[in-house]
Amino acid sequence: MSEKTSHVINLGCRLNAAEADVVADHLRSVERETVVINTCAVTNSAVADSRRAVRRARRENPDARIVVTGCAAQIDPEGFSALPEADQIIGNAEKMELATFLDPGTARIRVNDIQSVTETAPFFTGSENNPERHQDRTRAFLQVQNGCDHRCTFCIIPYGRGRARSVPAGEVVNHVRNLVRQGYYEVVLTGVDISSWGDDLPGAPRLGNLVLRVLKLVPELGRLRLSSIDPAEVDAELIRAMADPRMSPYLHLSLQAGDDMILKRMKRRHSRADVFALAERLRAVRPDIVFGGDMIAGFPTEDDAMHQNSLEFVETLPVTWLHVFPFSPRAGTPAAKMPQVDGAVAKARAKALREAGKRARAAHLQGRVGQTVEALFEATSLGRLADFSLVKCPTAPEAGTVERVRITGHDGDRLLGEISG
Repeated sequence: MSEKTSHVINLGCRLNAAEADVVADHLRSVERETVVINTCAVTNSAVADSRRAVRRARRENPDARIVVTGCAAQIDPEGFSALPEADQIIGNAEKMELATFLDPGTARIRVNDIQSVTETAPFFTGSENNPERHQDRTRAFLQVQNGCDHRCTFCIIPYGRGRARSVPAGEVVNHVRNLVRQGYYEVVLTGVDISSWGDDLPGAPRLGNLVLRVLKLVPELGRLRLSSIDPAEVDAELIRAMADPRMSPYLHLSLQAGDDMILKRMKRRHSRADVFALAERLRAVRPDIVFGGDMIAGFPTEDDAMHQNSLEFVETLPVTWLHVFPFSPRAGTPAAKMPQVDGAVAKARAKALREAGKRARAAHLQGRVGQTVEALFEATSLGRLADFSLVKCPTAPEAGTVERVRITGHDGDRLLGEISG
């Protein structure tokens, strides 16, 4: 088998990307040319993109075995099995096992009940086994948690990921230490609901406890970053950990809305006041912290006043790095049965939120102009600041190098700078 022919097509979140690395490692041991589509189910649009990816994979790889996995396949295996381009549908648990690919069997669908998976999440980024393939040793994504026990009214993901389960702290520390030894400067802890890390472990430790242990026990780690977290579960130890200069001064919050009534109807566990209070506590220990977030526009029952509350929320916090999704009703979720907002209205509101996010981002970038900061270079001429901002330089060192950069300007999306020497 040629390594150039077998590959993974990944859609969706950073956790999916980390798991795609593991699957790619599996394919190195498989003799038959195989293409795996790692699908996403977060929106109807994501599911449609996943279906198109399956069809395109067959057109571009007519002789390969086409395997479909990921959240969309886990939730609707029969629907993906109906695609003639797909050879086999496998579940999210099954894709992480090498045996699934070495002995695929004859069953067209190999998808077990994800809710029955109760062991701690054993799956880590594949970069640990094959570091030369993972982002040129700049950042490593480390999965420390999987699944979700919450049931937000709009979300289908728990049905694709199963119950929350955590990787024990000792294993996480060992993996972080190994990644640093391999040359990684930054490690990103990721999961489906990373804020709930530890709920299923003895003593129910919190995420802050894990972060403090990593920082203490791996002093050689250059930078530690967290993936999306739930504002309702940021504990006191995590806030204390944010004071460590090796922690990225950036948190991506699962916000979803800036109106209290909509948050209640979403079955979120925080209010807008809770988020503002959290931001104040975080700024007290880390004045340079910035926030990203996810927002849904046009959630069922949302009126103009509620939408204006979300706009004001984005501008006041502010949300520097904002991801906006027009509401997409998913069959089987409570929100799909609520009174729907017209699709054109939802798209217009999403556009308005994105514009508010762009203004917040531009203001943040402008505030960086004139500063000299450290950047971790991820690719030729592109570096990443600790606060998640990208900086483009005319000339730059190879990927994985940390350099001091003088910020000379910005283009609205990223900073412009020069190596300071």
